Amino acid sequence: MDRRKKATTPKTAPRVTDDRDRALYVISVAAELSGVHPQTLRMYERKGLLQPKRTEGRARRYSDRDIEHVRLIQELTQDRGVNLAGVEMVIELTQLMEQMRERLEQVRAEAEEMRRRVNAAREQTALVRMRDLRAPFGER
Repeated sequence: MDRRKKATTPKTAPRVTDDRDRALYVISVAAELSGVHPQTLRMYERKGLLQPKRTEGRARRYSDRDIEHVRLIQELTQDRGVNLAGVEMVIELTQLMEQMRERLEQVRAEAEEMRRRVNAAREQTALVRMRDLRAPFGER
């Protein structure tokens, strides 16, 4: 069995549906766009705060979402005095909150669908009852 990783081709590459997730920038451009030194980006990656995509040659590629993420880290550390452990916690809680928000939207949609079905069943039941009430009196 061949365990080598198959090369990613344009046809087999995962599709990016959000342009903010498209890994476009090399480390020097990403550093300039986010206002930090390239070494800072490497450190954030080592600490697990940032996960840039990698090319076949293992070069880092950063997306607009990564740039936003670095700016958030900078705001928390520079403007708000949060250390990197605190930044990690804030990021985890923010991601958890986003997952919960998405789940809440799903539950709301499910509840709305159930409400619609209950109302439709009530209307159907009301029509059946009215028909049953008319039948004994010879109405049809």
